[in-house]
Amino acid sequence: MTAMTDPRRSSPASAEAAPGGYDVLLRDGGIAHVRPLRPDDRTALHELADRISERSSYFRFFTGGAGTAHRYMDQITDPGYRGRALVALVRGRVTGIAEYIPDAGGERAEMAVLLDDTAQSHGLGTLLLEHLALDAAEHDVRELTGDVLPDNMAMIHVLRDIGMDVKLRFDSGVVRLSIALSPPAPGLQASVDARDHEAERASLTRLLSPRSVAVIGAGRDPAAIGHRVLRNLIDGGFTGPIHPVNPKTGQVAGLTAHPSIREVPGPVDLAVVAVPAAHVLDVARDCAEAGVTGLVVLTSGFAESESPDAEKELLRICRRAGMRLVGPNCLGVAGTPAGLNATFLGQAPAPGRIGVMSQSGAVAAGLVDRLGALGLGVSSFVSVGNKADVSGNDLLEYWADDEATDVIALYLESFGNPRKFARIARRVGARKPILLIKSGRSASGDRAVRSHTAAAATPDIAVDALVRASGVIRLDGVAELLDTAMLLATQPLPGGPRVAIVGNSGGPEAMAADACERQGLTVPELSAPVRARLAGRVRASAAVGNPVDLTAAADAREFGFAIETVLGDPGVDAVLVVYTPPFGSGLEQTGEAIAAAARDAGKTVLACVVGHDGLIGGRIPGYAFPEQAVAALARAVRYARWRDRPVEESASAGHQDAWEAARAARTLVRAELARHPQGCWLPPQSAAELLRCYGLNVVESVAVDDPAGAAAAAARIAGPVVLKASGPGLVHKSDVGGVRLGLNTPEEAARAYREMAEAVGAAMTGAIVQPLLPGGVETIVGGVNYPAFGPLVMAGLGGVAADLLADRAFRVPPLTPAAATEMIKELRCSPLLYGYRGRPPVDADALAGQIAAVGRLLEDLPDVAELDLNPVIVTADGATAVDIRVRLAPSAPRPSPLRRSLR
Repeated sequence: MTAMTDPRRSSPASAEAAPGGYDVLLRDGGIAHVRPLRPDDRTALHELADRISERSSYFRFFTGGAGTAHRYMDQITDPGYRGRALVALVRGRVTGIAEYIPDAGGERAEMAVLLDDTAQSHGLGTLLLEHLALDAAEHDVRELTGDVLPDNMAMIHVLRDIGMDVKLRFDSGVVRLSIALSPPAPGLQASVDARDHEAERASLTRLLSPRSVAVIGAGRDPAAIGHRVLRNLIDGGFTGPIHPVNPKTGQVAGLTAHPSIREVPGPVDLAVVAVPAAHVLDVARDCAEAGVTGLVVLTSGFAESESPDAEKELLRICRRAGMRLVGPNCLGVAGTPAGLNATFLGQAPAPGRIGVMSQSGAVAAGLVDRLGALGLGVSSFVSVGNKADVSGNDLLEYWADDEATDVIALYLESFGNPRKFARIARRVGARKPILLIKSGRSASGDRAVRSHTAAAATPDIAVDALVRASGVIRLDGVAELLDTAMLLATQPLPGGPRVAIVGNSGGPEAMAADACERQGLTVPELSAPVRARLAGRVRASAAVGNPVDLTAAADAREFGFAIETVLGDPGVDAVLVVYTPPFGSGLEQTGEAIAAAARDAGKTVLACVVGHDGLIGGRIPGYAFPEQAVAALARAVRYARWRDRPVEESASAGHQDAWEAARAARTLVRAELARHPQGCWLPPQSAAELLRCYGLNVVESVAVDDPAGAAAAAARIAGPVVLKASGPGLVHKSDVGGVRLGLNTPEEAARAYREMAEAVGAAMTGAIVQPLLPGGVETIVGGVNYPAFGPLVMAGLGGVAADLLADRAFRVPPLTPAAATEMIKELRCSPLLYGYRGRPPVDADALAGQIAAVGRLLEDLPDVAELDLNPVIVTADGATAVDIRVRLAPSAPRPSPLRRSLR
């Protein structure tokens, strides 16, 4: 693509290569490594020039013959080359190269892509173009240009489908292209995510639906792990070839054993490794040579036992060979539709509709066993162990459109890429519920903080906010997960929070009603027609309100009639049946009546059968106690509400003005960090300037450093003013006499400064003078940037009561105004904003705008470690930040969500 006659032409772009690179999945599930070009790539590039066809050479250089390609390879590896180039390696061989050469101004660059013929049609061209565009944008290039021959339809299709802002026009026999890079096109993230999803799906299909399996280390000892895996594969009914690999025997479990994976006849999709840790790397190299596409390493003795280098080498071998790796130190994998049980579990996973991933082998074994006992079962199961490669993010992509999976259950001890998890989970959760147990709730923060927001926003709160924004249902333990899975796997989602309770014992029904109230569900009065119909058919001693108490004498027929009747009430979204055996017709007949009545309901039906857990009639979830049932139902209601929310784009998506404002903010932050490389609290004026880049309304502030300055500032503002002490360590200024209100004259301001300096002491390095604002509702808006989790935004009741009442809500950006409004309405103090006891409402929408803007700021600027706006005074005319604290701390560059890569 595109002819470049002199790649060494003068350009301001530097030619230095960034270290490392990225492993990325291709469309067919293979793995490419994309990295900057290095001078020692010259030989590999000449080999590429020898391999490309005459047609590929013509499309790239607009001329035939190998000579042009070889001259080009010499030019781009010459020390005088001043462009930037990326190479792609597949199985260790250079198979593609992409470059751009900026013009004299540096904002426009000409680009080109060349692929090995064998690498075409696998998505490598799209992948290189994505990475090239990101690299160019990160070096302040704003437009890529180039020429394509009209016959090069493959590249033209790539350009049309890439999701970027691409313009194509025919001119002088070629198609001229231009790609605008800044800001990114609004649809680019969705396009990148769709390509990532397709590649992940192809990659993991080889693991969970393999055509053939080898078990390396399968011996004759029935108690040994390798033998147990082999036996499970055979007994599970896997229909493809199963190959035991053992150099010490010719047969295992009736199957021919092979001395090495290299000697197995035919291709092997999945190899399960159960050999001592000292031999695993050699086995992995053999698998790479044999063309295995997926590796499950059961062996322990890697990172979990302080052998991280061996685990890194294992991953390097797998990535170079294009193999996905599960483990090491895991139980294995299972896919029930394929009859695959490549685990050493004592009991085969029962088939079902729940996809299960666990980072803990013990939790995995217990969870799979209980799912089977409850009659639920699994669609597929992956024990990820040390999670060196395949993780929850990968499996979410696989299960997203897996027809065998309705519910996803995860047990995680750590997030590899939490921001990516949130992005994927938000997309997958819109179609299928995701249940998560995340251990480590008690972990404390790992850095010292001095702002209100950072002190409140603990890492576990960050996890909660992350998963909540994604619609993930977070649970405290396996029992809660099982309860919730049982409901979501068998019942339609509830249409709302209105619950009808039907039962035969007043005590448990009353407990159920109380639990509903605690969980935010309602138990409404049934409609008059429904009550009349019930009264006409049930015994006279029954209560036909809500709860409907049929009394202990009620038989199965009465239960069935009552359930069908209340299901017909348009004011009911779900029916909870409470049955205490053995009264009435007994457990078996009553269970049959419950299942029959709910068969065609179209609404959520669940039961509390006191003392018994499990499915009733194969499809109605039953719980031993009312609180269990109500808690599971409440989670389903909240999830359904999240799924039904209107989906809004972030206010700044694709907006040129917002993009330019973010650039200005980054310039300000870089300048401050250049002066303070270890980080700093921004001076008040700089903090206000930063906030104004994002449209935040900040009160006028004048920085002063002596009584005369305070007097001059008060005279300039001309009205009642506020004097506030400033200094890096001053968080609670009012506690130490660092705030004076209602100063009416310059003399009062000067005197207040002298008194304040004496009271506060050395901690006061200056002060600010502000106009005294009219009274309003004092709120706090803030945020923190965690190195792993990224930004977290907080809103709450502000002023001196911020810490005392701890009335706060947290969210992970991006935040739409609607999401910010949800945060506000969660606060106990929110009635103060919307009119309380006759007081007029204030402008809550303006506050929501401030919250959303803070989210954008924190997303754009990872070097903003902490930010506090306290108070933000909300009046009928708007929301104004009065006191500002912003701390900068140098951070590692945050991975772009637009750059596809394996972690």
